Amino acid sequence: MKLLLILILLTLNILAKELIFPIDKEIIYNKEKAKLGKKLFHENKLSKDNTISCASCHIIADGGDDNRQFAVGVGNKTGNMNSPTVLNSKYNLAQFWDGRAKDLKEQASGPIHNPIEMATNIEDVVKKLKKDKEYPALFQAIYKDGITKNNVIDAIVEFENALITPNSRFDKFLLGEKDILTQEEKDGFKLFKDIGCISCHNGVNIGGNLYQKMGIIKRYKSKVHNLGRYEVTKDEEDKYFYKVPTLRNIELTAPYLHDGSRVSLKEAVKIMAEYQVGIILEESEVEKLVKFLKTLSGEQPKVMD
Repeated sequence: MKLLLILILLTLNILAKELIFPIDKEIIYNKEKAKLGKKLFHENKLSKDNTISCASCHIIADGGDDNRQFAVGVGNKTGNMNSPTVLNSKYNLAQFWDGRAKDLKEQASGPIHNPIEMATNIEDVVKKLKKDKEYPALFQAIYKDGITKNNVIDAIVEFENALITPNSRFDKFLLGEKDILTQEEKDGFKLFKDIGCISCHNGVNIGGNLYQKMGIIKRYKSKVHNLGRYEVTKDEEDKYFYKVPTLRNIELTAPYLHDGSRVSLKEAVKIMAEYQVGIILEESEVEKLVKFLKTLSGEQPKVMD
């Protein structure tokens, strides 16, 4: 079985050899909607006790996550999964680690209703926004029907769709600026391909486009009880499968893994090599991979200007 998995990984590696693409430098979105969505994204009224906003767990200027093992919600409740970055999330095949939301529209209302996050419901959020001094006029200027459940979600999604981070040094390398990377960074990219990381981390988001088992070669034991994709499908074969995370801006999103158990990028690189491709890396190889991964940090989203 282990040999078969290795052969599959090698085959995928060959197929995915250069399948990493730069993010478009410009995307089309409704700027007025995104501006309203930005305000809502930072609005504590979206939570039951007016203490938590989307930005509480997704700090845009610092990697799009909260740099905690687990996010803290209403009443200081915590979950059991590390908050993924919201940056470039429009490129994911689905949202959340287990893919329970098919798109950002489904994802946006999830935390509002989650009892350990915002612990409320969209109907109550709408009532609070209608009583606010600013929101009625802001919504009316964009939506003919003003503040509604759909319009609240629509504005937030428009903002999230605009949260792309183009022009990383690696993107510029892919676009022809071959001297923008150091030799060690180039060596790290070569190693990234040679050992099979690119089999799962590919596409425009360098991840986010498939589910994979955590612990392909070696069983991964986590202190967190979460069965991954199985929680959605109830298919036994989906146990411990999670959406492959994006590697963009990875240096900014510690701690790492779905359970937030690795505090440094070096630790994350080592454990992924060991458990996913069956390789114990030398320290020099870890250094090169980390240097390559740091070239994936892009520009701050323009919608935040």
